Amino acid sequence: MDETEFWELIDETREAADGDPEEQADLLVDRLLGLDPDMILDFARHFEARYNRAYIWDLWGAAWILLDGASDDAFDFFRCWLIGQGREVYEGAVHEPDALAELLDDFDEEFDGDGEELGYAADEAYEQLTGTIAPELGIAPAPPEPAGTPVDLENERALAERLPRLWERFKG
Repeated sequence: MDETEFWELIDETREAADGDPEEQADLLVDRLLGLDPDMILDFARHFEARYNRAYIWDLWGAAWILLDGASDDAFDFFRCWLIGQGREVYEGAVHEPDALAELLDDFDEEFDGDGEELGYAADEAYEQLTGTIAPELGIAPAPPEPAGTPVDLENERALAERLPRLWERFKG
């Protein structure tokens, strides 16, 4: 599975789920079950690599603003959700987290921002298909600390300065 196929699966399932991350995860499992185990592992590698790449201080700040606070786990689930939004939103946010102010049509913290189930879709499909737990993916683990310049997530002024457009749109 190449990168284009990965993003096509993400887009198709998001559109079919009408943006509901849990429904998207269920649809993704169903779609992955139609592939062979090696393709599922390829999908998992693409997902994990993007998940690790999004481990960025400014994205954590964006999650903090959008979710009105974001613990370690909440940020993990936010990164899964971000991947589920598709290539354009994901790449835009990774390159410039403040661009989420323009990239997101709307955001409802009760409905959006938590893609936990998306993070398990490939493992679930692999296990259903093979009856075994997915092997190690053989990719580098996430770094111990987010990339970029640390920000005090509890300091509203620091967040507003670091992510001014996102702050203005969702907090201003």
